Parts: sequence; C-alpha cells; structure tokens
Amino acid sequence: MTTMDVQVLVVDDEPAIRRLLRVGLSTEGYAIREAATGREAIERVKEEMPDLIVLDLGLPDISGHELLRAWRAEALALPIVILSSRTDETGIVEALETGADDYVTKPFGMKELAARLRVALRHKLQQQGEKPIFQTGELSVDLVKRIVKVGGQEVKLSPKEYDILRILVQHAGKVLTHQHLMKQVWGSSADVQYLRVYVRQLRQKIERIPDQPQYITTETGVGYRLREAE
Repeated sequence: MTTMDVQVLVVDDEPAIRRLLRVGLSTEGYAIREAATGREAIERVKEEMPDLIVLDLGLPDISGHELLRAWRAEALALPIVILSSRTDETGIVEALETGADDYVTKPFGMKELAARLRVALRHKLQQQGEKPIFQTGELSVDLVKRIVKVGGQEVKLSPKEYDILRILVQHAGKVLTHQHLMKQVWGSSADVQYLRVYVRQLRQKIERIPDQPQYITTETGVGYRLREAE
C-alpha cells in the first residue's frame, strides 16, 4: 500500500483544522475524507471504511472517548490517532488505554503528524506479518531467540527487562502507557515505580548515554516509546 492509496478520515468539528489537515496531509500524499461530528464519523466508517482515522476528542455530539470505545468494542482494527487540544495526562492516558494508537496535541507540526500516521499504518502491517528481528540504530532484538545486541555485542537482560523491551519492540514507534506495560509484564497495575526502575536498568544496558536515551524515550506522565525500526 502506497501513501497515495491510504484513505484518512479526519474527525474534527473545527472547519479550520479540517482545512489545514486536508491541505497538509494531501501534500503528504494521503486521500482525505472529513466528518464534523461523531455521528457523521460513524456513518463515514460504515460506508467508506477508511485506512486510518484522525480523531478529535472534543466533538459536539459524541465524545472521542465514546467513539473509541464503540469502535474497539466492534473490533474495528483501523489505526486511530488522536489529535486534540487536551494536554492533560489523564485524558491522553484514557484515550490510549481505550484503544488509540497514538496522540498528537494541538498546535501540531504537519511533518510530525504525518510521521505518526506512517508509524500507525506500519504497525498494522507488522502485526499482519511481523518480522522476527527488530533493528533500530545499533540496537537489535531477535524475538525468536530472545537475543539483544547493541553494536553487535550481546547484552544480557533480566527476564523482566526483556519482557519490557519485547513489548516496546512489538509496538515500536507508538507510545505505551505505564498501565499497559505493567499489565503486560506484571499482570496487574503494579506500582509504577517498579516500571521506572526496570526501564532505568534497561537504559543502562542498551543506551550509550542512559540519561539522554535515543531508543526508549519518556512521554512525560504517560508512558514510554521505543524508536521505530529502520
């Protein structure tokens, strides 16, 4: 699938934002469809089935969170990227936990948004045919043999450190919330401090400068993001 084949549904009640996205994303090669309300978005999805949805949380009739819950309850597998003026961590975390693939806050850069859309689409394709060896920069992770290398040298990780890295690899380029990671690794919402300790230890082993990480970056108050594959 080329960018020109990708149909993006923009759901936002602000005409100026829809116009900006129509012009900007069309320049990036996407075909844009629009919806100004939640009800219109539901109809658009049923009738046209886009490849990706850009969703504003603050719609006038149905909230973005409600739409997310409804679509994910229907097992709608489309990537959904949140575009919202809300910067509070609770709202962002709720959207990600409900099923959003990523989020971008207003005001935003068109290049950044286009890059996030590419990551969301790429992740969907990877899920359909995931490669066993992940590579980004000097970091490589063999998901079959459970071997982690940095600059060609094998790095020994504890089971928990590997589990965290494996989950980040499976969602590379996407932000994962603290809650999601803790449930996947510990089976429940453990103390977030445990997660921070293990991420710090993991960075000590895979980052050249742990205090300036280039692979595992922090989304303040939300979670972590692993640099996407190259």
